[in-house]
Amino acid sequence: MCGIVGYIGKRKAYPILIKGLHRLEYRGYDSAGVALINEQGQLNIYKAKGKVSQLEAFAADKDTGGTIGIAHTRWATHGEPNTVNAHPHYSESERLAIIHNGIIENYAVLKAGLMQEGYTFRSETDTEVLVQLIEYTQLNKHVDLKTAVQLALQQVVGAYAIAILDKDHPNTLIAARKGSPLVVGIGENEYFVASDATPIVEYTDQVIYIEDEEVVVLKPSAVSHQPSDIEITTINNVVKTPEIKRLELSLSQLEKGGYPHFMLKEIFEQPRTLADSMRGRVNVRQDNIALSGFIDNKERFLNASRIIITACGTSWHAGLIAMYAIEEFAQIPVEVEYSSEFRYRKPVIHKDDVVIAISQSGETADTLAAIQLAKSKGAFIFSICNVVGASIPRLSDSGCYTHVGPEIGVASTKAFTAQVVALTMLALCIGREKKTISEDKYLTIVRELGQIPDKIERVLNSNKRIGDFAKTFTYAQNFIYLGRGYNYPVAMEGALKLKEISYIHAEGYPAAEMKHGPIALISQEMPVVVVAPHCGTYEKVVSNIQEIKARQGKVIAIVTEGDQLVSRIADYTIEIPATEECLTPLLTVIPLQLLAYHIAVVKGCDVDQPRNLAKSVTVE
Repeated sequence: MCGIVGYIGKRKAYPILIKGLHRLEYRGYDSAGVALINEQGQLNIYKAKGKVSQLEAFAADKDTGGTIGIAHTRWATHGEPNTVNAHPHYSESERLAIIHNGIIENYAVLKAGLMQEGYTFRSETDTEVLVQLIEYTQLNKHVDLKTAVQLALQQVVGAYAIAILDKDHPNTLIAARKGSPLVVGIGENEYFVASDATPIVEYTDQVIYIEDEEVVVLKPSAVSHQPSDIEITTINNVVKTPEIKRLELSLSQLEKGGYPHFMLKEIFEQPRTLADSMRGRVNVRQDNIALSGFIDNKERFLNASRIIITACGTSWHAGLIAMYAIEEFAQIPVEVEYSSEFRYRKPVIHKDDVVIAISQSGETADTLAAIQLAKSKGAFIFSICNVVGASIPRLSDSGCYTHVGPEIGVASTKAFTAQVVALTMLALCIGREKKTISEDKYLTIVRELGQIPDKIERVLNSNKRIGDFAKTFTYAQNFIYLGRGYNYPVAMEGALKLKEISYIHAEGYPAAEMKHGPIALISQEMPVVVVAPHCGTYEKVVSNIQEIKARQGKVIAIVTEGDQLVSRIADYTIEIPATEECLTPLLTVIPLQLLAYHIAVVKGCDVDQPRNLAKSVTVE
């Protein structure tokens, strides 16, 4: 959840760390801090409540010298957001400094034991407990810092990605992880540590993904690009051989490219990102879909008695759409589970089950724990993920990368549509192999998939109009979103987007359920967004709209081009091109993304960094 970055090498560390924090700020922005060892061997820590810009202002007149440092941008778990609870944290002697992403679940027990030994604590955080424990272990066991880190982490219950400085050893940076992501970048006689690759890509494309319970020791004297010169051991001191990977990420992907917000840029990127996601997989000329993750494990899918989809948030909505597609085309029962509930409710899992895990970051803590549980029961794990080398795809038996590039805006947009495309392709592959979908239907959908990027481009032409009428709805305190069939999950996704970035309460419902309670809320002050493409249960949705209008409700409708009926009833309509019903979510969600965006902008909300949220939920 938090963002961590570290540097050791020959350059001045502070500018690298600050730039890295800005790139990681989507992971948390309650507070920020930096620790540096200067040329005189002093360990300086500077912290500020709020965003990274507040830290920069605070440190403007401070000593920021040194070629080694660590920095942190926080999403608060233990302790309110303030300067004292901000990272980095000193040890008792102020010799060590630590930054941490994760949660130490048994911190209270550890803290009580350290207090009995005379240790005092400045903050309310679990992180300060860890740095105190490391120092206590080093002093009482008479061991070096690496060994102290190993021994201390053996006592820890929970998740962590940490980086540690020791002012008595200014040429060494130590890092470790369990459950929270950590990547090491290898430059020319310099090293970088970060939560993800975004702060590293400017300096190197050579990285090592640190595995669970591994401790890495980095020294600038090591020869670059030699994995044997980087010391990696487990917390039990088993020596590991590092494997260097090449980053597939460009600096331009991390910039706004002239857009006012990353979210708007990412909405408008969707024609290209979906084309990228389908490239090499959807062959329209040959009327074929080829997914290597399915082809290599065909029998597991064909013999599956059940498919379980597990995910959180927006990815869960993508999973609901997949349920409709898989059951329709492959005739396999599907259950869609919130990962946070699935992992704790003692689910019945069989060895012939296929579990599909969906996560943009590949590091979502609950989803990671859910697939670990399913794997322990013998289920086959297939993941849909965007970040190459992340924990979830590494733990999975097979999977499919979405290849949409980094998504910086906290509210997911292009990742959602890419997940829906990947899952739809998988459903079609299974169905064709099982012969549970007709060849004509299969070919029609494959050809239509190839048209989706162009059709999204047409929907995006509605941006200005949506922006104009969005101003009308900034007064609203509540919204209802309605949809049916494939577009019921889209209604929930649209409501989630509005909640996330505009702070307006919104709920998504199946349109037919409106009469079972929500209709009581309808009034002139209650805007209702209805997803009503001309397919499936269109006539029934029209009846729902008429019921809303009879009660003076304001209706925004998403309709198919040329629609006459809904357009006469609704207050505002946004048109999408006609397509196959199973593909309509890829088009209907675009206006909902734009609507949420424009309402939030008019309200003056921070679109890319909404309050209380972070991009990657790597803690419970």
